[in-house]
Parts: sequence; structure tokens; C-alpha cells
Amino acid sequence: MSPMDQPPRDALTAEQQEVWFAWMRVALRMTYEMNRQLQADSPLSLPDYHVLNALADSPGERLQVGALAARIGWERSRLSHHLQRMSGRGLVARTASGSDRRATDATLTDAGRSALLAATPDHARLVRTLFFDGLDPALLAPLRTALEQVHAQLLAEGTLPSPGAPQHRLAGLGDGD
Repeated sequence: MSPMDQPPRDALTAEQQEVWFAWMRVALRMTYEMNRQLQADSPLSLPDYHVLNALADSPGERLQVGALAARIGWERSRLSHHLQRMSGRGLVARTASGSDRRATDATLTDAGRSALLAATPDHARLVRTLFFDGLDPALLAPLRTALEQVHAQLLAEGTLPSPGAPQHRLAGLGDGD
């Protein structure tokens, strides 16, 4: 390919475009299916599940609202409105932060923990069926590496603050049983 035939630096190559479209097809469809399943099988939406899961994985099951927004990749205003609705349903509590009285913490309530624990087995089963069952096990490690590289680039070049340590599964969640 001559320099005249190459796309501009800010354009995607044909291969990058195909990979990007594949990612978008998966991400959009998975989001739809996970939200549909959670709403059908539990009192939670996918956004509720993201918030509860992030809080369950945090020290003391609480995070400052800004840190929680960074963890789940939301704007603070969206999260504040969502936390207000979740608080009204008893899933989270909003309190003054213990480390900064000017900030607000979101805390997982007993009802929120129970809802998360009840929703997780069916959710994990869906993720396993739709995402992992059709994936060659030999691709798991390279896929994880690729996703971690993309995430590192998002943290380096994106506009949200760093979310801190990577999130890990809450003990007892995701087993599917």
C-alpha cells in the first residue's frame, strides 16, 4: 500500500473497523440481554446491578459517590439521580462521607445485598451461556489481555478519574448455584 492509499491517522483501518463493529454488536446485544434478564428475574435493572456489585466489592460496602461514578463509568449527575431512586427502594443508603464531610457515600444496605445475592446466579448463568459457552477456551487468556490493554488505554486517555483497584467477584457471587 502506498502512502497515498493509507487512511488518515485518525481513521480506522479496515481490520480495526471490523473489530470495532464486532465489539459494538457484542456490547450492545449483551447489554440488552443482561438488562432484560435481570428485570424479568429480579427487581433489579442492569444499572442497579452495576451499582450494587461495585458497592459489594468495596471496603465496608461503601464508596464516595465520585469514586463509585468512576468505578462504573458514569457521570456523577446520572449516578446521583440513580442513587436517589435506589435509596427510595431501600437498596442503598446515602450518608455523609466518613473521610470528607463535604462528600456523600453510597452504602450497600441489607436489602441491596439480598437483592444482589438473589439476582447473581441467574445473571451469571446468562453471561456464561451467551458469552463464554460460544467462546473457545483457548481464547480466554488472550481476550482478557486484550480487554485489560484497552482498559488501561481508557484510563490513560479517557476523561473519567481512575476507578482504583480492579473489581473482583464478591465471594459467594457468580457461582451459578
